[in-house]
Amino acid sequence: MSDVAVPVTANTPSQDTPLLRPRVLIIDDEAAIRESLEILLELEGFVVVSAADGAKGLEKLEESVFDLVLLDLALPGQSGFEILQAIRARHSNLPVVMITAYGTVQNVVEAMHHGANNFVQKPWDNEKLLADIRAAIGQHRAETENIHLKRALKQRYSFENIIGKSESMQTVLDLVAQVAPSRSTVLVQGESGTGKELIAKAIHSHSPRRDKPFVPVHTGAVPSDLLESTLFGHVKGAFTSAIASKKGLFEIANGGTLFLDEIGTMVLDTQAKLLRVLQDRKFMLVGGVQEVQVDVRIVAATNADLRVAVREGRFREDLYYRLNVITVDLPPLRNRREDIPLLAAHCLKRFCEENQLPLRTISPETMRVLMDYSWPGNVRELENVIERCVVLSTEQTIQKDLLPDQLTGRNYAASLLENSPNSSLFEIVEDIEKRIITDRLEHCNWNQTDAAESFRIPLSTLNQKIKRLNIEIRKKTKE
Repeated sequence: MSDVAVPVTANTPSQDTPLLRPRVLIIDDEAAIRESLEILLELEGFVVVSAADGAKGLEKLEESVFDLVLLDLALPGQSGFEILQAIRARHSNLPVVMITAYGTVQNVVEAMHHGANNFVQKPWDNEKLLADIRAAIGQHRAETENIHLKRALKQRYSFENIIGKSESMQTVLDLVAQVAPSRSTVLVQGESGTGKELIAKAIHSHSPRRDKPFVPVHTGAVPSDLLESTLFGHVKGAFTSAIASKKGLFEIANGGTLFLDEIGTMVLDTQAKLLRVLQDRKFMLVGGVQEVQVDVRIVAATNADLRVAVREGRFREDLYYRLNVITVDLPPLRNRREDIPLLAAHCLKRFCEENQLPLRTISPETMRVLMDYSWPGNVRELENVIERCVVLSTEQTIQKDLLPDQLTGRNYAASLLENSPNSSLFEIVEDIEKRIITDRLEHCNWNQTDAAESFRIPLSTLNQKIKRLNIEIRKKTKE
């Protein structure tokens, strides 16, 4: 369905299939208006049903399923507002666009108060009306599909906040459902922002340990000289600032799950002590002399290749094999683009509710940009973009001018055209390419293999571009 905000998928109705074309119900007492709207919509591929008054319109709603209602405000008998209330009582999420010749501020406010999605004044602009209808239907279908997907996942696994119908995500969910009831250590691998902690929580919440603590710790965020004390605790006087004994996270998580995020950043000394806990389920507090017995399941996560870290001597090989009992590989968002509309709709609803705003819709042009972007920051970056759009939006439909520059390329092109007015087209394009590649390399911590994978090009091609564009490769920062 190329003309609405959601692309065609196996579960998304297509206008190419007659039975699944968008269905619109027109409720208007003027025959000329009904006929005009019928012609306009049918030429655009919609299935149109009309009713001359509110009562007949409500009957039509009970007889068939519709994607949207065009409702006149001034109807004989019951008013458009009364019919709108009746529709909302029976179909709370069905998009309703009010049409009237009397577009006063009071009417608009009242219509929105009663649950109208939009308000169109006669005579209307055909292109704008069609755009509003498509956006409303696209948003409604995305939300409906999201609801159905969540119900299906809940019936299968009840995994909350994990959204994805793509084959790669279904494979992940199947594996999570299989390993969750076991005691095995799990290593979750994936780029930053792919949702590794959500997977860890799903494993914990569907295990026999669900009633015990789930304790997360970002090992890279804790200074290396404090990480050992954070994990294992310490006794009073163990070091200068140890004015009292303190339990570590292993004791706090006893009986439950300890989630070690970005475990590749852990220093070798602490790795050795972690290995002993995994082998013997015992450890000693820093400065202590007695062993503490614990029953903790470890779920570790990393965005780095631990095999490379082992080869480089930064990660213990024996610990790697202890952690790598079962591996869950989370796909980057660019490799499961069919999940983007569902994720966007989920985030849109969440941030509109958090900011106490009416539910926004995403224009088809905006959705196309979201679908085409490579998402180096993955789901976390998508969440941030949707939150930005919701906060900055002043209209119901989110247009692409609200998107940040990195999605649309405005930052590169605009600055070059402004600062290099005498440059040739070839020079401008070459400079844009150089900036894009440099930015991606920096994002990938100057790992050329990762950058090539994110661009979906061979490493040899990237290397050729780096040489041709004279891009200076910097040293990798510490993981």
